[in-house]
Amino acid sequence: MDYASPEERERYIVDQGPKPLAKGRAVASTGNPIVTEVVLDVLREDGNAADAAIAGAMVQAVVEPHLTSHAGMVSCLFWDGTHATAHQLNGLGTLPHDLSPFRPINGVGGWAREGAPGPQAAIPGFMPALGALHDKFGTLSWERLCAPAIEWAERGHPVSSFEYGVNVFAAPFYSFFEEARAVFMPKGFLPPVGSLMRNPLLAETLRRVAQNGPEEFTSGQWAKDFVAAGNALGWPVRLDHLTANPPRWQQPERFAHRGHEVVTLSAPERQGAFCSLVLGVLEASGIQSMEPFGADYVFTMAHALRLAEQACGFLHDPLYFGPAGDVLMDAGYQRSLANLIAASRPKVDLTEHVRLTIGASRFAGSGWNSARTKAPVGSCEISVVDAQGNWIQMMNTVQSGGIPGMAVGGVAMMGSHEQTAMSAHFSTWRTPGARMRNILGNTFVLRDGQPWLALGTPGNVYATVAQMLVNILDFGMTPPAASDAPRMLPLEDDYGLTIENRLAPEAVLGLTALGLHLHPMPAWDWNMGSFQMCWRDQDGLTAAADFRRTGVAAAL
Repeated sequence: MDYASPEERERYIVDQGPKPLAKGRAVASTGNPIVTEVVLDVLREDGNAADAAIAGAMVQAVVEPHLTSHAGMVSCLFWDGTHATAHQLNGLGTLPHDLSPFRPINGVGGWAREGAPGPQAAIPGFMPALGALHDKFGTLSWERLCAPAIEWAERGHPVSSFEYGVNVFAAPFYSFFEEARAVFMPKGFLPPVGSLMRNPLLAETLRRVAQNGPEEFTSGQWAKDFVAAGNALGWPVRLDHLTANPPRWQQPERFAHRGHEVVTLSAPERQGAFCSLVLGVLEASGIQSMEPFGADYVFTMAHALRLAEQACGFLHDPLYFGPAGDVLMDAGYQRSLANLIAASRPKVDLTEHVRLTIGASRFAGSGWNSARTKAPVGSCEISVVDAQGNWIQMMNTVQSGGIPGMAVGGVAMMGSHEQTAMSAHFSTWRTPGARMRNILGNTFVLRDGQPWLALGTPGNVYATVAQMLVNILDFGMTPPAASDAPRMLPLEDDYGLTIENRLAPEAVLGLTALGLHLHPMPAWDWNMGSFQMCWRDQDGLTAAADFRRTGVAAAL
């Protein structure tokens, strides 16, 4: 299991920066070179896209424990090439309907926003979701798909500078319990860059998963140990809670835009309604006449993102609430919001106002406002197209499942950021069977009834997917150029705008005249995501990985 040479170890360490495209008869893009290698190996063995994504997600939770977990969650869109149908799998973690929130380490390490609660314990959704995907679309054996994860847990993966940096950030959280320290600090400190991070206890857990199936996490020994750990901390979780709310297959959301059909996540996921609203508002605002990343476009997009974020607070699980998504996706409603943005546009130059109240644009200063709070990371995206015409876009993440800060059987957990609040990204209601509203970004774009583009990302997902779709569908950018373009967060209540530091000077001056004060991020900020994408053009299939993190695209 040891590495034959330092060069072999180094080939699994990828830095941030430009990544090569991959072209072939089957393509894949993931956030880690080991995961991409495993996905391609499955495709070579005639596994399909679902098989490849299952094996990839299992390995990803081994080699990227700083971003994902076997006790987290899984969400995906699957395009069945044989039947030309799209399917959505909702495998988020769930909250027991009869238990109050439980937060064993509320706010440790500053992960909770000031004055807000930290993550709470939740029922893991990851393994049941992979089991549901395997039952419906898998072709290779479950044991075969678990094998690479067992190998990598035993062998150990080389630590990248990106992983080390994330672990330094998260150390106050993961060092609270001895069980998690054994995963992230096996010798009492974080493994340095280039060293191997092994997890033999996780390998033992995964052997039972391979033998017993995904039920190991709902009724097997791991499930019993999970319940015991929660009970010991004061959380009265029961074994029946782990099977009370199984993964949900549902119809994806669809909407038309400029001759394409966008297929994305339906409620209670907010992404379909959010993207439809943002794209509809921009179209009603006359985006076709706007300069890409000029002041008019940035002003309008920033406001559209803000309005969409607020409006999606009304979106809940449609099995228990009314069809708020239909209202958000209504063209008339979107036009009214476009009119609201236009009516709020200043008629005077507000540069002096910004100077007097905020100060000169921070683009003229250090280029980075270090005082602004950064959201914690913790997600991975997988994009695969196989040679049979099946497509899958999957997110797996450490968020949304488990006991915050604890590890069970070598499986580290972060819990759920769910809040009972209208404006929260993560929100659900304590009623049997209800599922959480979330901000995941799995997306297909169809042309003539067939997918030609699949994309998704971690990192401020709720704001960035809509911007990618605008770049591609409205501005006509290629997927790599769209991914490279600057990204922003929604406009804040004080007219502050956080955006990557690559706007032209005239755009900065124009935005200041419109009353916005800018909070610049690094030019390519890893908190703003890492798109994993596959697409089809006249030359065939292509895959790409974002500059901002450490992903790799590959092809057969």
